[in-house]
Formats: sequence, C-alpha cells, structure tokens
Amino acid sequence: MSAPDPGRGTFERTIQPEPVHRSTQGKARKRALDILFESELRGVDPLTTLSDRTADADPPVRDYTVRLVEAVGANRNAIDARISAALARGWTLARLPRVDRAALRIAVCEVDFLDVAPGVAVSEAVSLVGELSTDDSPSFVNGVLGAVVRESSTA
Repeated sequence: MSAPDPGRGTFERTIQPEPVHRSTQGKARKRALDILFESELRGVDPLTTLSDRTADADPPVRDYTVRLVEAVGANRNAIDARISAALARGWTLARLPRVDRAALRIAVCEVDFLDVAPGVAVSEAVSLVGELSTDDSPSFVNGVLGAVVRESSTA
C-alpha cells in the first residue's frame, strides 16, 4: 500500500506524546512526591502516609522512596527554611502549588542531606513538575533550586 498523496484529499498525522522513561530512582522520587502531596492534602504526617502506602503497596514502595520521605520528614524545618530563603519577594512556601512544594522539598533534601549531585536533583524536580504541575512550574522550580544551590556553594 502506498502512502497517501498529500496533494489529494486530507492526510492527517497523529503525533503521540513520547512516554516518560524514568530511572529506578526517578520512579522512587515520583512515589515520594505522591506520598508527600497526599500527606499535606490530608493534613497528616508523611510517615503515617508512607506507612499506609507501604502496607497496601502494589507495586511495593521502593527503598529510595522510603529514604526520601523519612529524610524530608526528619529535616522539614531546615528544608523549608532553605526554600523560603530562595523564594522571590512576595512569595511564600504556602503560596506554592502542593506539587511544586513537594518537588522542591525532595530536591533540597537530596542536595543537603542525601549527597545527590545538585544537577541531578534539580533536573529531576523540574521534570516532575513539568509532568505534574502548571506550565510555569518548571522554570519557577528551576529558578528556586538554582538559588538554593548557589547559596550552598557560597556558604
């Protein structure tokens, strides 16, 4: 069968979005973001939500997800202070979309407490909000994390 002649009739081509391919740690970050988001939405401790999700997990909760949620929970005040200090005037942590807040917390936690390379943490956070949040979120999150990383390198 020959290809349709573009000069005759209409020829429509449907472009399918490329699937998101995540590494094992990328999937763990996504799951951690889901747990942190749910915890905040429900107004419960992230460790409680983690316990609930681990108990009925299908697929099982990855070790890195557990590590992230526990580290964010244990260091939340310090993480939130770092994010707040990097926000532009007029912005507060409470004003951010929950997804952005969770992604920022994960990235700052990875850089400050889990020894993840800043470029990796920033890239992963930007990717997550690009997939899950507003159109403006990737550039916003990138800017905030850039300020956090710059402040870390001068300290």
